[in-house]
Amino acid sequence: MQPEEEMVGAEALSAELSNEFLSSARVLAWSVREVIERTVLREVSGDKLTFAQFKLLYLVAHTDVLSIGDAAGFLGVTCGAVSRTVDKLVRRRLLRRVAPQEDRRLIRLALTETSRKLMDAYLTARDYKARMAFRQFAPEDLRKTSELLDRLAGAIVSDGSDPNATCMQCEIYVRDRCRFGEYGHRNCFYQRHKKQAHGADPGPAEGKVE
Repeated sequence: MQPEEEMVGAEALSAELSNEFLSSARVLAWSVREVIERTVLREVSGDKLTFAQFKLLYLVAHTDVLSIGDAAGFLGVTCGAVSRTVDKLVRRRLLRRVAPQEDRRLIRLALTETSRKLMDAYLTARDYKARMAFRQFAPEDLRKTSELLDRLAGAIVSDGSDPNATCMQCEIYVRDRCRFGEYGHRNCFYQRHKKQAHGADPGPAEGKVE
């Protein structure tokens, strides 16, 4: 599209339409967060697990070795808060922890049998609730809408985006191919980790994260 055509398209988008779209997107995000994610977590864990704690369990399930900074960025909290969350989950036997002696800033965590069962129960319940909510829509419509949402999100973040920025925005919805990363020129944290972990020595010594 030529610059002149882009200007015509921008002018055709009224403030009212822009506001309507952004409002709808905001309501969709709220619905996913509150009606699906948090409701399902309460159903499978009661009041025993916060959503931030569950997000950390999900991150561990898809990641081998983390830095405290990566975990803090994922959860949107301080490094100290991450260490306290890890300590709490280890005490509750939801995480197992070992730390490479050569770099104490790195943590190697693993799910326990209890947290693996909780993760499976959550994903099963979440998928069922989503299927019930979306059953009135044709699969092809959902696929097209999913791609459109990725394109829209990519358009929002692409201008001025750091091409080397690491993206963790999918949170608990990791997928093999992320269209948002392609459209928004972002580097997927999970994919980056897979590349870094490939061929790495899997045997660190035990230790505690300070």
